[in-house]
Amino acid sequence: MRVVIAAGGTGGHVYPAIAYAKEFQQHDPGGSILFVGPGKSLEGEILGKEGLGFEPIKVEGFVGRGVFQMIRSLVLLPKSVWRAVQILRGHHTDLVIGTGGYFSPPVVVAAWLLNIPRVLLEPNAMPGLANRVLGPLADRIFLAFDSAIPFFSSSKVKVIGTPIRKAFVLESPPAPPQKVSHLLIFGGSQGARAINSAMLKAVENSARLREHVTITHQTGADDYERIKAGYEQLGVLADVRPFLFDMPRELAKADLIVCRAGASTLAELSAYGKVGILIPFPHATHNHQEMNARAMEAAGAARVLLQSDLTGQRLAEEIETCMSNIHHLQGMAGRSWALRKVHATEQMVHECLSLVGHSV
Repeated sequence: MRVVIAAGGTGGHVYPAIAYAKEFQQHDPGGSILFVGPGKSLEGEILGKEGLGFEPIKVEGFVGRGVFQMIRSLVLLPKSVWRAVQILRGHHTDLVIGTGGYFSPPVVVAAWLLNIPRVLLEPNAMPGLANRVLGPLADRIFLAFDSAIPFFSSSKVKVIGTPIRKAFVLESPPAPPQKVSHLLIFGGSQGARAINSAMLKAVENSARLREHVTITHQTGADDYERIKAGYEQLGVLADVRPFLFDMPRELAKADLIVCRAGASTLAELSAYGKVGILIPFPHATHNHQEMNARAMEAAGAARVLLQSDLTGQRLAEEIETCMSNIHHLQGMAGRSWALRKVHATEQMVHECLSLVGHSV
């Protein structure tokens, strides 16, 4: 069986797809997985480390762009679809999976034209425009949140959770935090300048943070030098890196996480029973990150701090509140663990194999 996955742009799109690819390879060792995406350097580096094939496709986003850019995106679309048709034919594709984002439509439409079975993965509480448009063309649609069900045909939908890699699957819950002594800070695969700056200010404003916690901070490539120098000027020994490739290891070490609220991030937090101070990306399409974060908050598994309220002082107060209320933090960690759906990847693979008539 030969599978093409439309995924790229950010780690949030790539990593759930990698989880699926690895699970598929276990079930069908003789099969082939090919990723198709916009060809950004980070996704190529991630996929290269995982030993997975990749084909770039020229496509541009549509939502939130200026009029000229929207017209350019529409003009480019037929060429992108034709390129996707060539890739699917060349790969002798049996199944196409779209993970949302602006790079999915050309590949899924090409699969529809070629009558290749099509699956969509929608990990957000509010579905993105691409998946909503592609819904009628899909044979199966896998969701992470019940709130996304009304946007699709109920006969196609299954709520399974967000696929996560095997490295995130623990057999038993980790020991609850006894104190907050190590923080993990990250703003998604490309970093978040607002979070980076606020964290430096939080450390500057709080002697308690400087004296009682250690920090691992993923900055993104563009902000790495500035943030590294900032910690050095404060005399704080922090592990600052542009990108964290071994996120399971980093999550396991952390007592508290400050991060964005992408769907894959939240699935990984729950898989480890970790508590996050969630700062949703305010410009996410349809504000889906805030909706994701509010779902975690409503379950008592996270704290939400909007970027419009984000200052160094406020972030320091949020972290210190968690440090001062360890029993409450332990309860939140337990509720985070209760939200985990670690069998989503396996369920998705079984469904896909059944869809194309392969034995499971």
